[in-house]
Amino acid sequence: MQTWKTKSRQTLLDRRPWLVVEDHSIELPNGKLITNWSWVITPDYVNVVAVTKEQDFLCFRQVKYAANGPTLAIPGGHIGANELPLEAAKRELLEETGYTASSWTHLGSFNIDGNRGVGVAHLFLAVDLDYVAQIESDDLEEQQLIKLTREEIQNALLQGEFKILAWTTAISLALLHVS
Repeated sequence: MQTWKTKSRQTLLDRRPWLVVEDHSIELPNGKLITNWSWVITPDYVNVVAVTKEQDFLCFRQVKYAANGPTLAIPGGHIGANELPLEAAKRELLEETGYTASSWTHLGSFNIDGNRGVGVAHLFLAVDLDYVAQIESDDLEEQQLIKLTREEIQNALLQGEFKILAWTTAISLALLHVS
């Protein structure tokens, strides 16, 4: 299978560092040219499924602008300039929860939208947590840190209480790794 080729691009909207919208012209493998192909650029980010030594999952109860009402959430945030995804995951876990982890598993890196871009989500599992510091989050959302058992997180997942796709994906993958 052959890849599509970007022949040209034009910036339509530039709201760096959060959003850039481009207009691409794309050449398909059969030579057909598609114009006005919308492409969206957002920062890559990390999400962390965090599990304590007692096998509790750290989550937040919060409100997100794009979610309809309260949602459960997991730690995460954007990857800084020149920061590796694992470094960002460790930083976000510490900032948002005050915990560090002795063991990390990369659950995968996933394109957000296969046709329009929108960045990459890097998902991690952090286990054997130690509480080491006060929370120093700069998040805009009001959030409450809670602990859920494996059964509680599975039920919350099945009941749609995690309203963001990356969180649902991360938790689902993490549950395959946690016995």
